Amino acid sequence: MNITERFLNYTHYDTQSAEDSQSVPSTPKQLIFAAYLKEELQREGLTDVEMDDKGYIYATLPANVTTEVPVIGFISHYDTSPDCSGADIRPRIVEHYDGGDIELSQGIVLSPQKFPELLGHVGDDLIVTDGHTLLGADDKAGIAEIVQAMVWLQQHPEVKHGKIRVAFNPDEEIGMGAHHFDVEKFGCQWAYTMDGGDVGELEYENFNAASAKIAIRGISVHPGYAKGKMVNANALAAEFASMLPKDETPETTEGYEGFFHLVGIQSNTEQAKLSYIIRDHDRQKFEQRKQLVLACAAKMNDKYGEGTVTADVNDQYYNMREKIEDGNMHVVDLVLKAMQEVGVAPKVRPIRGGTDGAQLSFKGLPCPNIFAGGINFHGPFEFVPIQSMEKAMQVVVKICERCVSL
Repeated sequence: MNITERFLNYTHYDTQSAEDSQSVPSTPKQLIFAAYLKEELQREGLTDVEMDDKGYIYATLPANVTTEVPVIGFISHYDTSPDCSGADIRPRIVEHYDGGDIELSQGIVLSPQKFPELLGHVGDDLIVTDGHTLLGADDKAGIAEIVQAMVWLQQHPEVKHGKIRVAFNPDEEIGMGAHHFDVEKFGCQWAYTMDGGDVGELEYENFNAASAKIAIRGISVHPGYAKGKMVNANALAAEFASMLPKDETPETTEGYEGFFHLVGIQSNTEQAKLSYIIRDHDRQKFEQRKQLVLACAAKMNDKYGEGTVTADVNDQYYNMREKIEDGNMHVVDLVLKAMQEVGVAPKVRPIRGGTDGAQLSFKGLPCPNIFAGGINFHGPFEFVPIQSMEKAMQVVVKICERCVSL
């Protein structure tokens, strides 16, 4: 089975996670794919294959050298985003992309005018959706690349490597992927998530992240007799949203600029709930953003009465840069050399998001993020070039090979 066949097979499984779920994994359907992955790893000859009751999978490719080599790992998540359906995915391959528009379905067009990233892959073979679901390259492309690299290494015993550990986990898309990851069981000196975007991307700094849940209590009264009595939670929700900076949202920021993102609203006259995510690379600015949300809630309570608005702000993960730069830059240098050796131009840049590697780095496992090749994640215009997946697989192999000479 080649890497394309492997990835396409993975897309048949609906593994969408759910943000409001209290179970682990957040959706039972993730366990169906996890069970398949476990069987596949066993079938492909890996050892120590196990899956715990929460759907975390661990496996080993034994060393083929007797010298002491650092034990390293590769990690990907198998859930897909709650933002777009992952059911009944219908991928197709656009061979030798010519740089023009791609009609996914009638009236749904993937165009370089809107997505100029396409023009960087003229001549490549692109796997696209039918325009009604996401594709799932985030992060099933990463899984395919890791598994294919382990298969390739077994087929080429002349390439020497130490003990390699692989792990696949649920619920990364809802910020919970690393919460139940057993770093001690994984047993690596360092690892890499294969969860980045376009070919060449290497990331070891990410957003500091928090969630904010805003609850607004109104008073519902018949509108014909509401004067001086009604407190319309719908209107208060709009007022709260207007208090946050309008030019500090995802659609108005880039690079190192942080933001407030209104993820969702549930509202009626009597009550309203707003869900935000808060992001910033700078830790001090991150703390200021959280304080602003709390201050807005306090200001509204001063205006409408104590208890009208409650704000529950919780940290999700932090910028891994401080952990990588604190004595662990060799794990980045290793990737840079591996990329160059397989003909990939490195693009070191901050993640405008987060990976499981951020949390794992704070749990004692330095874990930068390497490209998996997919583009336009979390929506129906997602695509992945086959050649990018192949390059990512080659990077994994080269990292394993280079560890022998450390």
